[in-house]
Amino acid sequence: MKLTVNGKTVEAQAGETLLTVLRREGIHVPTLCHMEGMLPSGACRLCVVEVEGQANLVTSCSFPAADGMKVTTNSPRVINARKTVIELLLGTHPDDCLYCAKQPTCELSKLSADYGVRTRRFPAEKKKKPLDISSPSISRDPDKCILCGKCVRVCEEVQSVACIDFVRRGSESFIGCAFDSSLNVSSCINCGQCINVCPTGALTEKSDLEPVMDALADQDRFVVVQHAPSISVSLAEEFGLPAGTDVNGVMTAAMRKMGFKAVFDTSFSADLTIMEEASELAHRVKNGGVLPMFTSCSPGWIKFIETFYPDMLPHLSTCKSPQQMLGALVKAHYAKKKGINPGKIFSVSVMPCTAKKFEVTRPEMGRGGYADIDAVVTTREFAQLLRIYGIDLRTLQPEEPDLPFGDRSTAGKLFGASGGVMEAALRTAHFLLTGKELGNLKVEAVRGQAGVKEAKVKIGALEVGVAAVSGLGNARKLLEEIRDGRKDLHFIEVMTCPGGCINGGGQPIARNKAAVMERMRALYNIDASEKIRTSHANKAVQQLYADFLGKPLGEKSHHLLHTKYARRKAADVA
Repeated sequence: MKLTVNGKTVEAQAGETLLTVLRREGIHVPTLCHMEGMLPSGACRLCVVEVEGQANLVTSCSFPAADGMKVTTNSPRVINARKTVIELLLGTHPDDCLYCAKQPTCELSKLSADYGVRTRRFPAEKKKKPLDISSPSISRDPDKCILCGKCVRVCEEVQSVACIDFVRRGSESFIGCAFDSSLNVSSCINCGQCINVCPTGALTEKSDLEPVMDALADQDRFVVVQHAPSISVSLAEEFGLPAGTDVNGVMTAAMRKMGFKAVFDTSFSADLTIMEEASELAHRVKNGGVLPMFTSCSPGWIKFIETFYPDMLPHLSTCKSPQQMLGALVKAHYAKKKGINPGKIFSVSVMPCTAKKFEVTRPEMGRGGYADIDAVVTTREFAQLLRIYGIDLRTLQPEEPDLPFGDRSTAGKLFGASGGVMEAALRTAHFLLTGKELGNLKVEAVRGQAGVKEAKVKIGALEVGVAAVSGLGNARKLLEEIRDGRKDLHFIEVMTCPGGCINGGGQPIARNKAAVMERMRALYNIDASEKIRTSHANKAVQQLYADFLGKPLGEKSHHLLHTKYARRKAADVA
């Protein structure tokens, strides 16, 4: 069908909304509540347009396109309406933009600049609701909330957690937890997806920059850093470089320039995780253990299953996450090898995930009186750290990370994308069970951005059923199927965030799926272009077992690299 937009004839498909048609035609229409791929809510009213024959302006996000329709997106009436909405929102908004953690990415601030709103036309009484800083991962400032509802929707419709919702009605409305409590006693799993969709500074990650900078300035501390597999293919976006640009080498150089005494690659401990996890899977398969086995490297997922499905905890792998494994090895092995007092080591990790901040606070994540990790900074925080230290990635020469935790396989690098843990584990599990490599090593069925990916993989005489799930709403559906008696799956990878770590709650905020896909594609390109593509072929991992750990699932590796999860109240793990 055809319609006219600003005097130009355009085509639309049946069932499309006006906003979909307008964006496809390259016509910018502002919105603060629209979420790509989800049903429209029409909450913010900024996407209004004029349709001939309609007495009132219509919200383009929810209004269906129709044949012969005449639409105007930039009439004086439309512009004035949008400007008025912005002015009303700013009427109750705090005037602390200079100090807001959301700058310079605040969408409300950008719209006020775009529409020339520079004076307060509708002064109103401030809400003055208290800050919620109870969570180890997320800070909540209700005074900056514009009630767009995006955080509520992603928490309920995508993650199926529903720890926040609208409270009260009319002008008294606000978004809060049950009984108006705080995040730390709610069912929040710390994933940070609410931060990624929040258009203002109402939701931000809890910053660890100050303790990290204090440690770097302390000459008596030995400060080390590790970076997750997905960081190198997402950090560049914070500096205006194309999505998916790999800055691994120059990022390592930047970390040394900041003053970190050693720079390690978490992809190394991802390989180590695979050695332990694949061995655990092989052991369960051979000895009639609990199946299917679930991965345990995503801390938001761990909190989710503890809170909502405690009866399924025996299915979890006992492996710690790669972050925690490497943290434990730094203080138990590296410190001894280098003659450093573990108490003087300050271990930092750069992660795509706000839930990693929560993970390091768990009481079981440490040994001998030392926490495995002392501080976690997100990709966004690390970009801020680079700016504070005045480091330009484009001026640096690439450098290699430090040994013994610097060498990795591409299998470890794949951990950054949904399906990557599964693919890496299958490569090694096949080798452990048959003594032979898995075909061409590429498991196409578990690649891509689909929320649920399933495959049957032949390992010797055994046909192994596997699934890779991202987004906890998808995980919930699969868990219900297993509860109802589904028996054809042996191994399930669960990633908290849709798409995996490349779309984590601490990553540069991607306004469309294309940027996330570019990050994923970059990891696949790394896997296709390098020689060492299996975790069991990583010589540094082999040497670690020979020198220190002994063997996978051995006594020492069990003590350092494994843990146990149990049912807890929300407050106990928040």
